[in-house]
Amino acid sequence: MTTILNEITIQGHGLMKNKPCSVKFFPSKSGKIRYYINKNGSSDLTREEVENLCREGKIEPFEAVVDNVLSTDHCVVLGNKKHRAMLTEHLTAALAFCGIDSIDILMTEEEVPALDGSSKQWVELFEKAGIEKHLFEKKKFYTVKEPVYYLNGKTSLVVLPSEELYISYAVNYDHPDLTRRWVAYNPKQKDEIIEARTFGFYKDLKKFQMLGFARGVNVDNTLGFLDDGGYTSPLKSDLEPVKHKILDLIGDFYLTGVNPLNMKCQILVKEAGHAVHIKTAKMLKDKLIECK
Repeated sequence: MTTILNEITIQGHGLMKNKPCSVKFFPSKSGKIRYYINKNGSSDLTREEVENLCREGKIEPFEAVVDNVLSTDHCVVLGNKKHRAMLTEHLTAALAFCGIDSIDILMTEEEVPALDGSSKQWVELFEKAGIEKHLFEKKKFYTVKEPVYYLNGKTSLVVLPSEELYISYAVNYDHPDLTRRWVAYNPKQKDEIIEARTFGFYKDLKKFQMLGFARGVNVDNTLGFLDDGGYTSPLKSDLEPVKHKILDLIGDFYLTGVNPLNMKCQILVKEAGHAVHIKTAKMLKDKLIECK
């Protein structure tokens, strides 16, 4: 079990609604990733104050697990009947890369800050807080007892037993750089995955904003695809959008309760997204077994 050493807070604006929002992280020994939504309230609360709000029924915490996914329409939304947390995938991916599997998350809005649209600033935040390492705890690895797969037309996601982790993600977008392209995950280049930003077609931005989405999108937190084949800002690395798809996958698969970076599996993905990731994760969670 790994948590942070110190409480830490971060502020920003949500990517979807562009509302100011704050998130405070507490060390935890629960062995769970738990969300506490104090909407329109303060994030400057002590753990005791948060627990009091829970006892009063004003906050009903929920775990970051695949069975608590409410929606995948525009981002991953976790929650229960009373509260929800939007755009959690980049935060969850950061937890995976930091190996954190026990933490409490207090939010003042239903959406976490967009930050730079990747997991980089989340990882930096956890490193600043300090990450508790259990030096004598043996690292556990998992595989699947049988193949897990989702197939639907051009979309596929297959998880197979393997001697080590291998992730391959293929896309086919209407953009000259991203037509029939793929990226394989390389642990030695994990920083390129962590810093890969969310993306979208610039021509669709106004339409989404009119529908009430993507109101916090800007050139600092989203990579836009231009009609001339370019981008709204320089790429941080080659095929950055495909690397962001791997980042999303890692965040989504972490909701199985097992860190995907500790899976000895081949994960082969073609033209998928959050909806397919989550559908597969729901099947995967019951097929994972610890490696002997």
